[in-house]
Amino acid sequence: VQLQASGGGLVQAGGSLRLSCAASGGSFSNYAMGWFRQAPGKEREFVAHINWSGSTTYYADSVRGRFTISRDNARNTVSLQMNSLKPEDTAVYYCAASGTTGWGSTFEGEYGFWGQGTQVTVSS
Repeated sequence: VQLQASGGGLVQAGGSLRLSCAASGGSFSNYAMGWFRQAPGKEREFVAHINWSGSTTYYADSVRGRFTISRDNARNTVSLQMNSLKPEDTAVYYCAASGTTGWGSTFEGEYGFWGQGTQVTVSS
């Protein structure tokens, strides 16, 4: 499956952005989907995941209550609504698809397909 992330940009602290990830070339509804991010000089970290049907989600403590992951299996898309953004949310955000589990995982090794990343910059 091929993934294309979009929606990144520059926003002031306290603002909102919505990231989208479009999937093609596979059975999207079979995959759990995740969002990860990588800040400059840091390792990539888990942000959120959603199971194959959209009924179950899970978030990193750092974003819980501010970010919402959702999916539309009819449109083969997964989104990440980011509210109350903070400068520490600045990173390249990646969407990923898991072919090993339909329920999602916090471990990037469980995800076999990755998008190209989209830059999110939050100014203070």
